[in-house]
Amino acid sequence: MEDIEGTILRETIQLNEYEADTLYGLLQLGRTTAPNLAEATGVPNARIYSILDDLGNAGYIKVIPGRPKEYQPKEPSAILEQAKENRRQEYEMFRTDIDDAREEFLKHYEPLYERADDEIGTTEELFYVVDIGKPSERQTREIYQQATSQIQVMTKSFEYIDNVEPALRDALQRNVGVQILFTHPTQLSATNREIQQDITEKIETKFPAINYQFSNSPMPWRGTIADPDHDDGTAIFLVGEKDTPLHMRQAAITEDESFVAGMTRFFELLWKHDSVKPPD
Repeated sequence: MEDIEGTILRETIQLNEYEADTLYGLLQLGRTTAPNLAEATGVPNARIYSILDDLGNAGYIKVIPGRPKEYQPKEPSAILEQAKENRRQEYEMFRTDIDDAREEFLKHYEPLYERADDEIGTTEELFYVVDIGKPSERQTREIYQQATSQIQVMTKSFEYIDNVEPALRDALQRNVGVQILFTHPTQLSATNREIQQDITEKIETKFPAINYQFSNSPMPWRGTIADPDHDDGTAIFLVGEKDTPLHMRQAAITEDESFVAGMTRFFELLWKHDSVKPPD
């Protein structure tokens, strides 16, 4: 199988290598038998039947009874929908298991937590930190998902939009207002200008409800603020560190009402007095 085809199948619907090879072979050959498929794909004969059974149980292929039994792939769009349904069912089962275990879990661990809290004392932390990358993106998605009124983003190019897109779309569908303040293109390298332009074009095409502008001044921090006018407002931000590689940086998260209010005030001043709208 070509590398790109294998990567798409493995990553999109989360198949292992043999499963991806088998499904790819079926998509190429159409209806066929297991021995033919094993010969065409190089998947061992000893494995091909169990793999086809797994793909059939997952709903990605059809199993046609007979002597010999034959197999046929479903349409690619149906495969994607089935993958979504499989993941939904897995989540529902997981949620049910968690709910069933809740009473026993809390009985064991809440007393430990409360006893440790009593011994050490409780201090309200102004910040806690997560690593930049998947942890910070996960936290950003949670902020989007929990937002009820407003999201404000300060960013160089919003390069991570693809990784938070479902949560962003969901917030917009809940009528959460979204403002994005980009670094002005004149402050970016040629490569980053191209990235930023591609992303702003994507925003205009896919998310016309988003308002965005470009900051004339360098931004001392980048990040996201949600619901700044609420008691439960949250902010995540990265302070620029020129000499520290991005993968070694951390993002700070705060739910402190005063700090969140101060950050949104700074955002609003830049937005109103020191930024420009995109050209028509």
